[in-house]
Amino acid sequence: MGVKIFFLTFGLMLPAPLFATGAELPGQELSLWWGLPFVGMLLSLAFMPLLAVHIWENHYGKIALMWSLMTIFALINFFGFTLAWQEVAQTFFHHYLPFIIIISALYTISGGIKIDIHSPGTPLVNTVLLGVGTFLAGWIGTTGASMLFVRPLLHINEHRQMRVHHMVFFIFLVGNVGGILTPLGDPPLFLGFLNGVDFFWPLQKLGFDLILITAPLLLLFYGVDSYFTWKEGHPFRHQSTGITLKGKYNGLLFIGVIGLVLMSGIWQSNISLYVGGVSMELSNLLRDMGLIFLALTSWFFTPSEIHKENHFSWEPLKEVAKLFFGIFMTVIPVIAILAAGHGGALAPLISLVEINGEPNNMMYFWLTGGLSSFLDNAPTYLVFFHMAGGEAATLMTTLTHTLEAISLGAVFLGAMTYIGNAPNFMVKAIAERRKVAMPSFFGYMVWSVVILLPLFVLLSLWRF
Repeated sequence: MGVKIFFLTFGLMLPAPLFATGAELPGQELSLWWGLPFVGMLLSLAFMPLLAVHIWENHYGKIALMWSLMTIFALINFFGFTLAWQEVAQTFFHHYLPFIIIISALYTISGGIKIDIHSPGTPLVNTVLLGVGTFLAGWIGTTGASMLFVRPLLHINEHRQMRVHHMVFFIFLVGNVGGILTPLGDPPLFLGFLNGVDFFWPLQKLGFDLILITAPLLLLFYGVDSYFTWKEGHPFRHQSTGITLKGKYNGLLFIGVIGLVLMSGIWQSNISLYVGGVSMELSNLLRDMGLIFLALTSWFFTPSEIHKENHFSWEPLKEVAKLFFGIFMTVIPVIAILAAGHGGALAPLISLVEINGEPNNMMYFWLTGGLSSFLDNAPTYLVFFHMAGGEAATLMTTLTHTLEAISLGAVFLGAMTYIGNAPNFMVKAIAERRKVAMPSFFGYMVWSVVILLPLFVLLSLWRF
């Protein structure tokens, strides 16, 4: 919160012309050493919860801030305060703050809805719950669907000993794969929408890919859950299932979130305001203020007993906000290197997306996806979107397979690591507060490599 106040106050005190240099971070001049703080951030996430658990639990926000400041001070030292501020402020106000606002709104609103499933967590009930959550993720966002369904899934399986696979498959399906249906599902597709991709293009072109990945995952989950149910000695018999909803009016607030997001994409305002020296379109500011209003409405008008029954806590949101601040800040030079294309330090990697002047869609899928697993998938999507020409009309027609490869890679492969998408960490934090022993950073990757990677390989061979 202190960092946020610093940006909002100190940045607003400075006149906009100070920042309006028009210059950009010269990615072609940056060596791979600029990625050191980002690598340090990733290694901290991976190893400190294993090797120094108490230090990490008490100081993870300070550690994330340390890596962030290393990047920020390096930018100031080599490129001056003005350019450094411009890059940091643009990342903060254009990417991080809207990201946190929409995540917070969805988290708060979903926390005001209590889904009571009057049935124990049998394999069939659990599988249906995952399937419904996966479908809704494309319409209310992977974060909204994750926060809405993770609590009832945990609740109906409290009697189970082995629950890790519930959360792992939940992250795979609801937290990531389901977001492919619409621009509302995942930030990369929303960026595509803002850049001219039709709203229903993902549904028309990528809906079948969702089925191809979801069907085997649900079948595998049912088999794994059935095995552990049998091993633990729980009955398989199906009972009549009743569902009770509390806090239903929060569903209207979800519709409000969808409306605000659509408004900011459809209504292109010519009016811009300077916030912290950064130009912000009026439509985006109204969206963010509207989202804050909806979140506050949900919080103040939802009865406290619903929050108590949901075991609602701000801690998972705080964890995501602090850790993703570190990721967004330290990734600034890495994204600049990627954006430099063939002139940057990652040119050998970038050159793989073309063969004799023609797009190599297989590599578009794997490079976009591989980088999205560890970088923020939204700017990664945008880098490869522009690398493929950046013209939505062309990408939806002549180069439709290239756009499909970029979209599928950015959304699907976000499931490969805990940091590939925001819901991954939030689900992990909520599950751990409910005494589920979640796997470590690399432990989770063992699950994703064994289960998801073969499916993605088959998908890429068939599609591209």
